[in-house]
Amino acid sequence: MSQRSIVSGRCLCGHVSLTAKPQSAHVGACHCDMCRKWGGGPLMVVDCGEVSIQGDDSVGVYPSSDWAERGFCKQCGTHLFYRLKEGGFYAIPVGMLDGEDDWQFAEQVFIDSKPGYYSFAEKTRNLTGEELFAQFGAE
Repeated sequence: MSQRSIVSGRCLCGHVSLTAKPQSAHVGACHCDMCRKWGGGPLMVVDCGEVSIQGDDSVGVYPSSDWAERGFCKQCGTHLFYRLKEGGFYAIPVGMLDGEDDWQFAEQVFIDSKPGYYSFAEKTRNLTGEELFAQFGAE
């Protein structure tokens, strides 16, 4: 995959589809308590700057914090995105995107919240929650 190519995907039932422009071919995993509660395990995402969503009437949005919200299909429950309320940052679950062969697992965040019952073999860049918030200038 070229670094800036457009990707597409859809939810399980097909009511919601999207196109997105990934920042890279890298996949990141978030181990925070909220992501693990939302999906039953780490949230595996691709960072995207530009996202176009079709099927808005089937999109539910949950404001999970003061700065971010999570989108899901109201029909089938598929996780559609984690996005910041400001700045245009979208994290799209890699599993809903077509063309899965070219992704590279590159980063894990909230590594200090990862439970001991799973681990990944790939060598990745690992950030604690504190390091991640510092990167964005947040507390």
